[in-house]
Amino acid sequence: MAPQNPSLPTGPDSGPVEFSVDLTAHEVLRQAQVLAALGPDWDPVEVMRQEEAAYALLYSGLDERQQSVYDELVAAGVLPRRGDGRAAA
Repeated sequence: MAPQNPSLPTGPDSGPVEFSVDLTAHEVLRQAQVLAALGPDWDPVEVMRQEEAAYALLYSGLDERQQSVYDELVAAGVLPRRGDGRAAA
């Protein structure tokens, strides 16, 4: 019976074996499927516009303490600076 954990070969020909897989065709297929799922009406510019509007709404109407935390997060680089660096009123 062969051992369950055979030792690796040693000697002059036991160096690393080159192994490569070309995923180009699979990636093209994946991209085609994603675009098909998004449909013909998908508008990336409008999506970005809506995302910016959502961020403006998210950071709007902050009280003094919340604004202070927001400012600290912007200063620390956790949140991107928007406009004049203040949350929308």
